Amino acid sequence: MDRDRIETQTLRYLRWLAIVVFLLVTLFPFYYMLVLSVRPIERVLLEPGSLLVPLKELTVSTYQEVLTSRENGGQGFLSFIANSAIVAVSAAVLALVISIPGAYAVSRLRFFGRRKVEFFFLAVYLFPSIVIAIPLFVVFTRAGLRGSLLGLVLVYISQTVPVSVYMLKNYFETIPVSLEESAAIDGAGRLGIIRRISLPLAAPSVMAVALYDFMIAWNEYLFALLFMVDRPNRWTVSLGLAQLADGVEVPKTILMAGSVLLTLPIVLLFFASERLLTEGLTAGAEKG
Repeated sequence: MDRDRIETQTLRYLRWLAIVVFLLVTLFPFYYMLVLSVRPIERVLLEPGSLLVPLKELTVSTYQEVLTSRENGGQGFLSFIANSAIVAVSAAVLALVISIPGAYAVSRLRFFGRRKVEFFFLAVYLFPSIVIAIPLFVVFTRAGLRGSLLGLVLVYISQTVPVSVYMLKNYFETIPVSLEESAAIDGAGRLGIIRRISLPLAAPSVMAVALYDFMIAWNEYLFALLFMVDRPNRWTVSLGLAQLADGVEVPKTILMAGSVLLTLPIVLLFFASERLLTEGLTAGAEKG
């Protein structure tokens, strides 16, 4: 008993130690980035390793410069954020509109080649982006979509739909078929079953996939550069941040402020949806 109690106590302390180390490793870079973004560049050059910001040094001028339009001498990040929000939200919503019925069909319907669909979806997703970048550039240029936010949304949809279908399909398969059969006996059609039974139960998976699709579209750089490099007014926030990183005359405090603005929406969105991401809404749905 003593040995068991000692092992239990040791594992408990080790667990908390592991949690603390993990939090330090993950949160410290973001904290230091935040500290640099609210300090004057003169103080950063004098004390680059300082982790505390005296109240008298605290400044938001870096964020003002980052968000101010270029016409007024700023970096124009407000328009970049708006473009990224339009692209990311549109890509996430449209990807779900396509993925949900596709994933449901693969998980529930029986058709020839059903077992191969999953392989083909993953095969498409595993292609490196650089392999399809040039063909997409040629096709979108001829279609007149290069330089438009719509073209960028279509690219991101093609990148996220395969893995979205795969993720949702696996979750739909965990939903008891008897629930849908009961709804069918009550007279519900296939679309009614999806809307009233499957989707509410699959809410955690749908939220996770939506967050994944949003993050891909929000952070993506290669296709944004390829399609938007000659349209600065339609740049996304990742392109704007790359411009700050490449600018020799741009203070690093400005770069850190832009990095915070790039990261913060994803962090807030994750914490806002954490409950749905971690809850299993099917728990207890069927007994016996």
